[in-house]
Amino acid sequence: MPITDYHAKYFAYELTRQRRGGDVGRLTQSLFDASVDLNPHQIDAALFALQNPLVKGVILADEVGLGKTIEAALVLAQYWAERRRRLIVVCPAALRKQWANELAEKFHLPTQVLDARTYRELRKQGVADPFDQPGVNVISYNFAARMSEKLRLTPWDLVVFDEAHKLRNAHRDSHRTGQAIKEAFGACNKLLLTATPLQNSLMELYGLSTVIDSQLFGDALSFRRQYLRGGEDLEGLKDRLQEFTKRTLRKQVLEYIRYTQRRAITIPFAPSEDELRLYHLVSAYLQRENSYGVPHQQRHLVTLVVRKLLASSTSAIINTLETMIDRLKKLEQTHEDEDNWLEKLIGSEDVEDDFLDEAADGEGDYQVEQLDEPIQLDRLRGEIAELQQYLDLAHRITEDAKSEALLNALEQGFSHMTEMGAERKAVIFTESRRTQDYLLKYLERHGYLGKVATFSGTNNSSTTQAIYKRWLTRNEGSDQITGSPAVDRRTAIIDHFRDDAEILIATEAAAEGVNLQFCSLVVNYDLPWNPQRVEQRIGRCHRYGQKFDVVVINFLNQKNEADRRVLELLSEKFHLFDGLFGASDEVLGRIESGVDFEKRIAAIYDTCRSQSEIEQAFNDLQKELEESINRRMQETQEKLLEHFDAQIHDLLKIQRERAEQQLDWVSRLFWQLTRHQLAPFATFDENRLAFELNESPLTKVPTGFFELIRKGEKPSEHAHLYRLSHPLGEYVLDTGRRLETPVTEMVFNLSGHEAKLSALQNLPEKSGWLELNLLELQSFQREEHLVFTAITDAGQLLDEEQCELFFRLQGEVLSNDADGPVHQPGRQLSETVTRQLDARLSRLLDENNEYFQRERTKLEAWADDQLVSAEQKLEDTKAQIKEAKRQSRLAGSVEDQKSAQEAIKHLSKLQRRQRQEIFDVEDEIEARRDALIDALERQMHQSSSTHHLFRIRWRLA
Repeated sequence: MPITDYHAKYFAYELTRQRRGGDVGRLTQSLFDASVDLNPHQIDAALFALQNPLVKGVILADEVGLGKTIEAALVLAQYWAERRRRLIVVCPAALRKQWANELAEKFHLPTQVLDARTYRELRKQGVADPFDQPGVNVISYNFAARMSEKLRLTPWDLVVFDEAHKLRNAHRDSHRTGQAIKEAFGACNKLLLTATPLQNSLMELYGLSTVIDSQLFGDALSFRRQYLRGGEDLEGLKDRLQEFTKRTLRKQVLEYIRYTQRRAITIPFAPSEDELRLYHLVSAYLQRENSYGVPHQQRHLVTLVVRKLLASSTSAIINTLETMIDRLKKLEQTHEDEDNWLEKLIGSEDVEDDFLDEAADGEGDYQVEQLDEPIQLDRLRGEIAELQQYLDLAHRITEDAKSEALLNALEQGFSHMTEMGAERKAVIFTESRRTQDYLLKYLERHGYLGKVATFSGTNNSSTTQAIYKRWLTRNEGSDQITGSPAVDRRTAIIDHFRDDAEILIATEAAAEGVNLQFCSLVVNYDLPWNPQRVEQRIGRCHRYGQKFDVVVINFLNQKNEADRRVLELLSEKFHLFDGLFGASDEVLGRIESGVDFEKRIAAIYDTCRSQSEIEQAFNDLQKELEESINRRMQETQEKLLEHFDAQIHDLLKIQRERAEQQLDWVSRLFWQLTRHQLAPFATFDENRLAFELNESPLTKVPTGFFELIRKGEKPSEHAHLYRLSHPLGEYVLDTGRRLETPVTEMVFNLSGHEAKLSALQNLPEKSGWLELNLLELQSFQREEHLVFTAITDAGQLLDEEQCELFFRLQGEVLSNDADGPVHQPGRQLSETVTRQLDARLSRLLDENNEYFQRERTKLEAWADDQLVSAEQKLEDTKAQIKEAKRQSRLAGSVEDQKSAQEAIKHLSKLQRRQRQEIFDVEDEIEARRDALIDALERQMHQSSSTHHLFRIRWRLA
């Protein structure tokens, strides 16, 4: 139905006003604009993160597989919608691209991934501060620690820490990364994501709390006394944690999230004699203590990478040997080592670049080997000749035994797909681009010609370019084309795999941020030793939205004991390949760094010669892993973090219903506002909620076909996705707010409305006055409230719901010429407006007082903690005096007796000083607490103002 300027102005303000936290309405824009179906527990978690403006951060600790990334993205999107756009995500290096892609594709947020290299490049291009760019920054933990001083200069609105358990020891001075990150982001709002906030000690919870706010608890000493040293006040700790920690369990959401199973298949293979010989020769070479081919300083990293490629394929090791020989020949000629050969090797193969990131030094350049002594040319030439022999042997191997096993694996896998009714799709993961090329040609020769696509870090092959060009032609004029060739090539390949190909051969690049839930068959052609990487690979297919069980295929080299034990470790201890959810957070979360874990395994390959040595080393590693799983700490975690509220299902159901109602309301308002504001420019299709933009009011927005974003529905081909944050949507909202709305008379068509509105139909008077004002309150946060005031001609006051109902009706503005000039109301309306605005402000300040009281309680608890710490120091001294006296009684000589007495004298003096200090500390803490509370009181009502939007004389017809 057509609406008036008064409807439009109200709708525009309703859609854009700044709301306070804790209400689904706060998430209006981010919920509406998200291209993903959100679950109620995710909305609940996002609201928890937004609810209290005085809390400096929260921990979202959902179990693995429940979508913490989506929860954080929802919060980031809401901050963006509220024009608070200094946003940054800190995550493990391997997850950077995944974060960037999720934010861009599902929440339409601009992003930039920054590392040492891109930071330097931007500086060279003249960008003064690469962090100060339009978009969400995504960086690794290591880079954040190295750039702490730079990051500290930016007043970040929100910092998200993914895999935040990496900071659980941040309270320790020795934890350099944690200390640097606390320094960088001390005063900022923070969102910590971790499935494992508590693993081995309650002190880990304390460590995470210090990242958020140093005043959540006292110091480490008081925390230990209250919650560890026999006190174990778990109920008290639980109460304090609930203010900033939220955890959802899988069993609480199974009612509305359907998860499929994982099924593991192991395919054994036996390498040929030549393959086996090549493996042993290269392996023995890598185990040497000194060689020019494996520089000492880079030894662990080089051997780890080369071993990965050795296990991948003959093609991969051929390229590696050629690179090593080429480097040694240059070393022979120049006597100087290349400064970036390792980076070239890793870059050319798509092996995880987080190796370089985690090993980086200084500003991110890996330090190369400095040759301290003259090169022994005979030895160097001998190594070159030796490596050339290995290369010649490799060239004689035309097909690998594992690739033959792959054909059998695909046959078995596709058979399972047929049984389940799933599509005949398989993604094959390898860590090497050379292996990828080899497998493409191999499969095309063995029955899969025209059915195979590839995905790598560059995606620049001729086949991929052809796929990309076809995709561009097919999607010309649509929002599918982002304008970024790298992003669009990725999308083109995935679309081609979904629609046309059967097999996608992917390097690690596809394990980061690519959604393949239409595929149910995962083949680990190379098996990473990093369990986090394996989980990430499988998670591309085994994720929310997957309709079938996911079959995971691994290969077992029957002639390699170490390979067998790696597969056993990943299968039986990490449970990566079977079950409902895959890797358990109890185990996976205990790995500080996947790269560190890989180095542990690489060390076994490097140092163990015999089968018995390999067996013993893996037994020790497995035992160490099992010991880290402390059952008592798991039980403590359940008591502290897991809430088994019988009503949780009902609460989540209500949350979902509220969100759906809000989205329906927003959709209706935004669509009607769009029709009104774009009426001169567009032709509308009411049934499809779409329009043809014939003339664009903005130079940056092209004409064409637009469809309103709708949950669970993809836009039509060639349609632009229309949403609140689209430039055209922002134009509609901004112009709607600026509409001229002078005092006028309006008739609302109640009798012609399709639904019965009893609240209006039962009014004894059908005419009166209505005014709409915007109340802006600057308090702990900026918030805007729409305040309706309406009275009938008989003086009856209408409530807010009745006022909102007016604007569901079709209205007509009566012109002054037809009905005469609009007379002004009496004093009653103005007085009523003032009273209602004052009442609303009073209510808001009362609600803010609740925030204040909660923060006051927290500060008083912090002050008590500080006193506990001072008392504990006195208790410790008393215990030392008692022990010193005991030692004095046991002293066997005069010297020992004298020494013991001196200790007692020194400790007694310390005890007297500490007793006096307790009073001083108490005064100091109370003064600091009172100063903080005074500052909060001043902040509670900084200012408020009222903006008049419109006044109308109304009549119901």
